[in-house]
Amino acid sequence: MIPIPVLLAAYRNGLFPMGMPWGGIEWFSPDPRGIIPLDRFHVSRRLTRVLRSQRFDVTVNRAFGEVIATCAGLEDSWINDEIIEAYAELHRLGYAHSIETWEGAELAGGLYGVALGGAFFGESMFHRATDASKVALSALVTRLKARGYALLDTQWVTPHLARFGALEIPREEYLALLGESQRLHCRFV
Repeated sequence: MIPIPVLLAAYRNGLFPMGMPWGGIEWFSPDPRGIIPLDRFHVSRRLTRVLRSQRFDVTVNRAFGEVIATCAGLEDSWINDEIIEAYAELHRLGYAHSIETWEGAELAGGLYGVALGGAFFGESMFHRATDASKVALSALVTRLKARGYALLDTQWVTPHLARFGALEIPREEYLALLGESQRLHCRFV
């Protein structure tokens, strides 16, 4: 397992681990880096209707193990057993969190990541029902704003995340934002 102090120090310094196809772990600090500015998070009209419909129930940390296991089962997933073990320990220690969306008793979607200081480092998300991960992301942003977070790190920008306002910034700018965020003392739960 990745030692927890090493993992936390890595996040505080702009690095994150990924499991590799050959079974090991490698560390990344992309340049440019993907973030979603919390004050520029974009909710489409369609997603606004979905949110108003209350089709999904949203919970926090109710099914962390199932969320990370489901993300690990996605095609081309970088989440291996060592990652699962380390993040389960981070969750137990209060650093890793999940947002879940439910349709009745069924887990429809979710995401997980790491909260440190005033930064949330998004790791992975999934959906089993249309819009379920979008609702989870919207719930995450609402939570981060309400609790005074300054940074939502997405690592890279995908076309999916770009629709919500994700953008790329140079590593130097990212590290400055990260440093500022680490002076905050936000509580995720």
